Amino acid sequence: MGGKAKGLLPGPGGEPIVSRWVRIFGQLGIAHVLVGEHPAYTSFGIPTIPDDVRAPGPVGGLLALLEHANVCSRGPSHVIHVVAVACDMPHVSETLVRKLIEAAPAPIVAPRAPREGGFWEPFFARYDVGAVLPVARVWTAEKRPSLQGLLNACGASELPLDAEQLGELRDWDAPEDIDCAP
Repeated sequence: MGGKAKGLLPGPGGEPIVSRWVRIFGQLGIAHVLVGEHPAYTSFGIPTIPDDVRAPGPVGGLLALLEHANVCSRGPSHVIHVVAVACDMPHVSETLVRKLIEAAPAPIVAPRAPREGGFWEPFFARYDVGAVLPVARVWTAEKRPSLQGLLNACGASELPLDAEQLGELRDWDAPEDIDCAP
C-alpha cells in the first residue's frame, strides 16, 4: 500500500478498518490491543505492544500477543484465549467473530483457505495461550518462521466456513484489492 498503514484505510462503510475492529470487539466485550507500533495509529488511543524481536516477521507479532496475554492472565481478567485478527480485513462481520470465539475448545481455532493448499488463516484465529505460548517460544528459539507450521504443531482445529464467510476474510494487500467486495 505504498507505506500506508492498512488499518487506517476506510472500509466499505467509510470507517477506518482499525476503528471497525475496535467497535466490533467492544460490542463483543473483547479487550483489544494493537500489535506493532506504527505511529499512524497513535491518534486512535488503542493500546499497542511491539512485535517480539526474537521472532522473524508474523511469528514475532503472534508471540508478542501471546506473551502480553500471558502477563494479563495473571490479573483479575484471567485471559485464557486471544483472538488474532489482521488489521487489513475490512469485511469480517461481528457474527463471524462470534463464531470464532464460540468455537469448540482447541489449542488453536482457525479457518483454512480453500485455495493454495488449504493454508490456515493465522490472523483470524483464536489461540489458547497456555497451550500455544510454550510451543511458540520453542518455535522462536529454533528460529522457525512458519506460522503454518506452528498451527500444525499445536494441533489447530479448523473453523468451518461457507463460501460467503470465507469471502469476509478477504484482505487488502494491494491497491487493486480495495474495491473488492467479499
